[in-house]
Amino acid sequence: MVELEKEVLPLPPRYRFRDLLLGDWQADDRVQVEFYVNENTFKERLKLFFIKNQRSSLRVRLFNFFLKVVSCLLYIVRVLLDDPHEQKDWSLIIWVNRPLPLWALQVRTINLFYTHTQQIGNVWEQVLRVPFILEMISAVPFVITVILPSLRNLFIPVFLNCWLAKHALENMINDLHRAIQRTHSAMFNQVLILISTLLCLIFTCICGIQHLERAGNNLTLFDSLYFCVVTFSTVGFGDVTPKIWPSQLLVVIMICVALIVLPIQFEQLAFLWMERQKSGGNYSRYRAQTEKHVVLCVSCLKIDLLMDFLNEFFAHPRLQDYYVVILCPAEIDVQVRRVLHIPLWAQRVIYLQGSALKDQDLMRAKMDDAEACFILSNRFEVDRLAADHQTILRAWAVKDFAPNCPLYVQILKPENKFHVKFADHVVCEEEFKYAMLALNCVCPGTSTLITLLIHSSRGQCVSCTCGANSAEQWQRTYRRCSANEVHHIRLEESKFFGEYQGKSFTFASFHAHKKYGVCLIGVRRLDTANILLNPGPCHIMSASDTCFYINISKEENSAFVRGHREPNRGPGGDSRGVPQTIYHGLTRLPVHSIIASMGTVAIDLHDSSDTGVSNTLSLPTVGDSAEERRHSIAPVLELVDGVSPTFDLLGDQSEDEDRYTPHSSTSLPQWVKGYPLNSPYIGSSPALCHLLQEKMPFCCLRLDKACHHMPYEDARSYGFKNKLIIVSAESAGNGLYNFIVPLRAYYRPRKELNPIVLLLESIPEADFLEAICWFPMVFYTVGSIDNLDSLLRCGVTFADTMVVVDKESSMIAEEDYMADAKTIVNVQTLFRLFPALSIITELTHPANMRFMQFRVKDHYSLALSKLEKKERERGSNLVFMFRLPFAAGKVFSVSMLDTLLYQSFVKDYMISITRLLLGLDSMPGSGFLCAMKITEEDLWIRTYGRLYQKLCSSTGDIPIGIYRTEAHKLPVSESQVSITVEDYEDTREPREPLLCRSGPHRNSTSSEPPSSSSSHASDHPLLRRKSMQWARRLSRKGGRGPSGAKGPGSAAERISQQRLSLFRRSERQELNALVRTRMKHLGLSPSGFNGMTDQGNRLSYILINPSPDTRLELHDVV
Repeated sequence: MVELEKEVLPLPPRYRFRDLLLGDWQADDRVQVEFYVNENTFKERLKLFFIKNQRSSLRVRLFNFFLKVVSCLLYIVRVLLDDPHEQKDWSLIIWVNRPLPLWALQVRTINLFYTHTQQIGNVWEQVLRVPFILEMISAVPFVITVILPSLRNLFIPVFLNCWLAKHALENMINDLHRAIQRTHSAMFNQVLILISTLLCLIFTCICGIQHLERAGNNLTLFDSLYFCVVTFSTVGFGDVTPKIWPSQLLVVIMICVALIVLPIQFEQLAFLWMERQKSGGNYSRYRAQTEKHVVLCVSCLKIDLLMDFLNEFFAHPRLQDYYVVILCPAEIDVQVRRVLHIPLWAQRVIYLQGSALKDQDLMRAKMDDAEACFILSNRFEVDRLAADHQTILRAWAVKDFAPNCPLYVQILKPENKFHVKFADHVVCEEEFKYAMLALNCVCPGTSTLITLLIHSSRGQCVSCTCGANSAEQWQRTYRRCSANEVHHIRLEESKFFGEYQGKSFTFASFHAHKKYGVCLIGVRRLDTANILLNPGPCHIMSASDTCFYINISKEENSAFVRGHREPNRGPGGDSRGVPQTIYHGLTRLPVHSIIASMGTVAIDLHDSSDTGVSNTLSLPTVGDSAEERRHSIAPVLELVDGVSPTFDLLGDQSEDEDRYTPHSSTSLPQWVKGYPLNSPYIGSSPALCHLLQEKMPFCCLRLDKACHHMPYEDARSYGFKNKLIIVSAESAGNGLYNFIVPLRAYYRPRKELNPIVLLLESIPEADFLEAICWFPMVFYTVGSIDNLDSLLRCGVTFADTMVVVDKESSMIAEEDYMADAKTIVNVQTLFRLFPALSIITELTHPANMRFMQFRVKDHYSLALSKLEKKERERGSNLVFMFRLPFAAGKVFSVSMLDTLLYQSFVKDYMISITRLLLGLDSMPGSGFLCAMKITEEDLWIRTYGRLYQKLCSSTGDIPIGIYRTEAHKLPVSESQVSITVEDYEDTREPREPLLCRSGPHRNSTSSEPPSSSSSHASDHPLLRRKSMQWARRLSRKGGRGPSGAKGPGSAAERISQQRLSLFRRSERQELNALVRTRMKHLGLSPSGFNGMTDQGNRLSYILINPSPDTRLELHDVV
């Protein structure tokens, strides 16, 4: 150990504690290093001052430019003071008369020091540069004259300094741009270069010809100017011409130089002009400070997107003076360019090619001065998640550049919504889409209702003459009611609602509708930002409340005309006795209808054939006569003393019912009400729903696969009491969660909940199954909509509604509008195989909805197509409004929701109201959207206004619209007749009119009794032969009888229609046989399948806020 201690060396002084205390460690050998010593030389300092430093370089270049311009002016002064001899003398070209003071001034303008500082790099490169050579030609001779005074009158071409001035001007402009940190357009620089080049050419030619002609015609400067302008303009009068060969040679040289230099300059200018046309130029700062503008940021601008934005944005009167600046990284499309050349948009729309991630492009768009910025996602992107990422970056970039600019962001995927939570308004496409499709299943026409409410009609639907002259009653009624929109006003400023201050909400809503025809749907307190839809009779209206109502126009744009009511008419009186209100003409409406109502208690019936307990409007208990029933509706109370159990918002509506079991199995877990435990994404709003006490095992969620918990393999085995709702989607995205939540909301009665089956093309992930396993009666199967076996396994024969969601992978097509081809064909196949199935389809392009449920040689669809063309010519925002699938709420395109974001710029409450209507958000005390049906026991109410009173006084509900379904009667030549084989004996009588048998019940009859699939298949050839024999026999007898007296043309047309009907009948039987055969092959019972039901002669449409006089008739659904 001792030897080891001896070998340890002592620590250096800096590490000893004693030396640290004494400070000896500071005496070390450290060396200070200086950096960039090469820039301390005199030459580098000169470069730094004259070149590298932006502001000092700008000052030096400006001083040099000033010296060159002064030298040119001094040359002009020398020419004006010169007086050459009249005789021709070649010495006049070499010697001039230069006064001594003028010579001294010209010497003072020499700037050789600046020329020396410009020499950077190779010396020979600098020597051979044109500016250096010109500087030497104009400056060195003056230095020589200082040394040799005898040469002071020597001619020196000082006018060549104009080219040096041009060069200094170009450098000065570049330094100016660098100094002020602002990038001007290259167009400005090129125009400046072109103008300066022209001036230098003309000035050089003027001075050169004038000097050379001193030995000839002795031209003045003005004569030389005149000659150069005439020559360069290719006019050539010939009155002034050079006489000696040096001046003539100079003219030739200058013309050659002009022919070489000017085309190059013009070519660069034209190229820059074309590039500027593509990029769009700039939005001027002066216009941004004096005018108002909004910026639209998109990654790809399509013509449909542009027209939807422009039509909706400029539909509001106060936005007519706004400018729209489009910032898009892609080159402008040909169709978009053509539209922007229209005078209506050319003065108000500016297209800029650029990226929102570049501050220079945001500065070009003057984003910091914009009133708002709309950032839209590209829904046609192959990877929608990547499209959302681009939108998020754009939103961040705009918020970083202009923090005070309001942001309106459209996002595609709900899981990306929380990244743009800072935006003022956010619309998540999949959230709204799936919630709207879900409500379409229980409240028919919801998609059409929301679409019409979020589109601005500007009253065109009311004042349009083509709507008043429409041949169809439903078209006139539908057009008028579609003009309704959501408006707002403060109660104390309103004439509609001002008189109801201190009254209950239901009292104000009913009496405002009865008196003015407006529908009060919501209110917002002054001290809160939350909107309450139908808060019920417990809410007392105050002067500071903001009222939200549905009407054709705002109250500020309405005129009030006191109506006069004629004497009351009896039950069968003439319709002329109705009050003359603004809704006069809507009293004779068609029959079958559905009224979508919004209230604090769910009144929701799905199947009119259900004989169980139903939520219907109860009859009065006193009296049975019509007169007693007419006056049996209780008045709407102004104030409510206590809270009635009817208005219990959070109460269990099934408490008075027996313990409800959705199907026959008694071993299933019980239901509770609560908030979903697992949300598939961040940012979903909590909603109170019907849930299971214990989550369903993942194996039990598969409908077509049995497990040890659930031994069922098809929908029939489950024994569901309600029909299925099937959703066909490409994959189990997070948006499907928003389809389930509205259908399992707490306010929907348990006995009316429909089982939900998800038809997916791939097995969903575990996190999605974890989110849906808490909801009752939610299943999934794996298959495709274009596979009949998959449809049968998922229970399509027991389904009431089939929702077909557009596939993300098919949104991109080589040809525009072809993205929906596969979806349309699959839906058409479904329509032909299962005609009784209600199919709700999502399309990428709204223009393709004309192909939904397509029928060949359908004259009525052709008439609607002509009406659509008239709507397009009229400039309507919804040209497809009269298409039957859209009017019935059977087709939906997510692009219809784009106007919701645009309208929020004027109506910032529209997104909140739409989310409340769709059930995406829930506020304590706020209502919801539901539906109810009118039966025979409810016909005593008679009118929509009395129904309004009945709902307000009994349940506190507020009706907002009617969804009507009526039997459509086609002309005789257009009827679709379905004649069975049993009618063969009747057709032998030629006097019986066959075409009078058209009707909805005749179309549903079948020529064969219910039997097994084998009997159907065996009878099919015989039925087809009998049908064709009957058709041939009818064609031989068609010319006789009363119908044949009308002429051969009508008889031939009738016979062709009858043949077509027989063909359709035979085709219907073939399709039924195919379905039954596949069901038998899969082991499914075909007894519940009835494929003969045909609803092709029915049409449905929605009426928003109809007149109080609208009649309610049998089978109306409210």
